[in-house]
Amino acid sequence: MRFSDLIAELPADLAATDLLKANASDDPVVRGIAYDSRAVSPGDVFVALRGAVVDGHDYLEQAVELGAAALVVESATPSSSSANCPIAVVPDARRALAPISACFYGEPASECRLVGVTGTNGKTSTTYLVESILASAGVQTGLIGTVEIRYAGEHQPAVNTTPESLDLQRLLRAMVTNGVEAVVMEVSSHGLELGRVAGCQFRVAAFTNLTQDHLDFHGSMDAYLDSKARLFRDHLIAGGEAVINIDDPASEKLVAIARDAGSRLWRCSREASNDAEVRLIESNVSLAGTRAKLAWPGGETIEVSMPLIGDFNLENLIVACGIAAALGISHKAVERGVANCPQVPGRMERVFASDQTKPAPTVLVDYAHTPDAVDKLLASVHPLTQNAGRLIVVFGCGGDRDRAKRPLMANAVARYADCAIATSDNPRTENADAILVDVESGLSSMTRIETTEIASVDGGYVVVRDRREAIERALGSARSEDIVVIAGKGHEDYQIIGREKLPFDDRVEARRALDIWNAS
Repeated sequence: MRFSDLIAELPADLAATDLLKANASDDPVVRGIAYDSRAVSPGDVFVALRGAVVDGHDYLEQAVELGAAALVVESATPSSSSANCPIAVVPDARRALAPISACFYGEPASECRLVGVTGTNGKTSTTYLVESILASAGVQTGLIGTVEIRYAGEHQPAVNTTPESLDLQRLLRAMVTNGVEAVVMEVSSHGLELGRVAGCQFRVAAFTNLTQDHLDFHGSMDAYLDSKARLFRDHLIAGGEAVINIDDPASEKLVAIARDAGSRLWRCSREASNDAEVRLIESNVSLAGTRAKLAWPGGETIEVSMPLIGDFNLENLIVACGIAAALGISHKAVERGVANCPQVPGRMERVFASDQTKPAPTVLVDYAHTPDAVDKLLASVHPLTQNAGRLIVVFGCGGDRDRAKRPLMANAVARYADCAIATSDNPRTENADAILVDVESGLSSMTRIETTEIASVDGGYVVVRDRREAIERALGSARSEDIVVIAGKGHEDYQIIGREKLPFDDRVEARRALDIWNAS
């Protein structure tokens, strides 16, 4: 494939505004594509992306030295003008990367059934459920999401919820080559807004919910919803399947988009009394798992049992079942798949001591990092406390992100926790103490205490900046009948302080603290 073939694939709004060539006939064969200059190999096209911290245009010379055969840039610079290779100048290099990548890898999205799940919360658990259901139906399935990427025995850690377009197209080609028939993907608002899924047309588009998050990027809730809506408006195949949680107010806009596009609509609801295609009839949630009866299309009902706990997982369950119905999966395969769904890392994940010798506090680690997610998490856990047990919550808020959600997250904690510890999450380049001031403003209904025994005052909270110490303090104060929830980081095995990513895993720290409790 030659450079001119890739450039010809650009849509009109991204077409090259200029094409500079070292020689009049210069049109090299392209052997690969790179957007990181350090990853360039001889024969690659280097696409210069402007990032929040690094600008690829500053590394054009390095890319050429490593053998770049051509450059895609947003502006010609002295370093690009002197390059001995053809250069395409485009209005938006990041968006141009997607169609170029899809063309280079032979449009792999057209060779499998793509299922996209978007929403503020619940994407990961929903995709895990769908993957398990498809596997039970004998469908070779790939998974792309926040925690990891996996297919055909391969496991890769995820960098972004939705990979950069080049990485996504490369990944889809590898999946198809390895026999994957369906790909279940978390589709983030960033991925949609930045064009990462351009070149992907989905057989099924699903929506879980919309609550406050990422306003530092989108600016407003309307803009945030509009980004989510792109999945249904721009990336659902003609006559595709739209699976929508109609209990969420934002669903009204998405239902209208789906209907206008002629998509087949599968409405999902927790309300047994409405006429949604998939709806919850009854349920029982305990620390042992969840049982539910669902109304199924065609007038049938199905009964499922899943190991995932938490009332909010019922919402994820009905959306996952809606996706299964849209794909024509039998209810028997749904029942098997739901029952066999693995524990989702860092989503209501229970942590045990290394060698449990006596009754111990229940410890749950969860990724909840938005006001709605924290509220749903704690509303689910609070009723599970028994025999005068207390709910102890450890939580924090990330730095360099939407400040407005910090007191709202703390409000949710204050509504349900018997005692709480406000601590550091991923402060990034923000001052951790300043973040905690924002957090503490939402804990006004609780009493700040300074004692070592944090549970000595009902409705009390303490501020402990060091997250490891906060987890130790929580478990050190817990009784065997208590539930300790550690919220915010979930599956993450690092903590970002400044620009450093340091090893840190809530589950590891909780197990260590439980071992100390168990030995006491």
